[in-house]
Amino acid sequence: MAPGLHVVATPIGNLGDISLRALEVLRAVDLVACEDTRLTGRLLERHGIRARLTPYHEHNAARARPGLLRRLTAGEAIALVSDAGTPLVSDPGYKLLRAAIAAGIPVSACPGACAPLMALTLSGLPTDRFLFAGFLPPRRAARRQALAELAQIRATLIVLESARRLGASLDDMARVLGDRPAVVARELTKLHEEMRRGSLAALASHYAESGPPKGEIVVLVAPPRADDRAIPDEAELDRLLADALKTMSVRDAAGALAAETGLPRRTLYARAVRLSKAGPKSDPEGGP
Repeated sequence: MAPGLHVVATPIGNLGDISLRALEVLRAVDLVACEDTRLTGRLLERHGIRARLTPYHEHNAARARPGLLRRLTAGEAIALVSDAGTPLVSDPGYKLLRAAIAAGIPVSACPGACAPLMALTLSGLPTDRFLFAGFLPPRRAARRQALAELAQIRATLIVLESARRLGASLDDMARVLGDRPAVVARELTKLHEEMRRGSLAALASHYAESGPPKGEIVVLVAPPRADDRAIPDEAELDRLLADALKTMSVRDAAGALAAETGLPRRTLYARAVRLSKAGPKSDPEGGP
């Protein structure tokens, strides 16, 4: 096996779905760095592979990375795997890869299952342009601001979300993005895959009633149409501004709501000033 860092996709939740090339690499490397040595150990045992394992995950990455880099610099071959799917997508593996590249260490990849791309493939939404936005912020005001920044991107949006926040997140998407077609994909690349399709509002209502689902979630949202912006009434507008003002300045709150609704920024700024009971001069960032 050639020395260097080999990124290996291992959908451990569905033990049969692993490429022959990935198995060849796992047999040949000097060391396998993995999120959970127990899960990876079961995968290797299933395929008759005996390999040295070492943990590498978000809690020990900073401590473990220097040792892995020393071994790579010494000419060893190391495989980096995740618990399921493709490493480096929303996990700390990219920092190890970045450090290896900076040190001139060869890197390669054995592609395989990737939940965001599988969700896009199965969604029925446009696939010619898409944006993977990772996890949305956990708090509502910050989440709505992030969604406002994504609102006018003319591509299918792909986001990750925790099961616990799914209902609230879908509700925010419907309010900020408009009631677009969407898909909730659950446990992709694993044993119990599920795709639920509908409008954002319908999906939000479903999970509000049924409660959080089990497993890992990918949400896909259709691109905007020309008339997709949902213009809130005055009461809803005041509520949105009040939420935004909890974490943002008057200026930023007005800008976020302008992007979200398409309403004039100056109008929203004046309304936000009234809500905050402060004149424009009290805003440290100035007027619009």
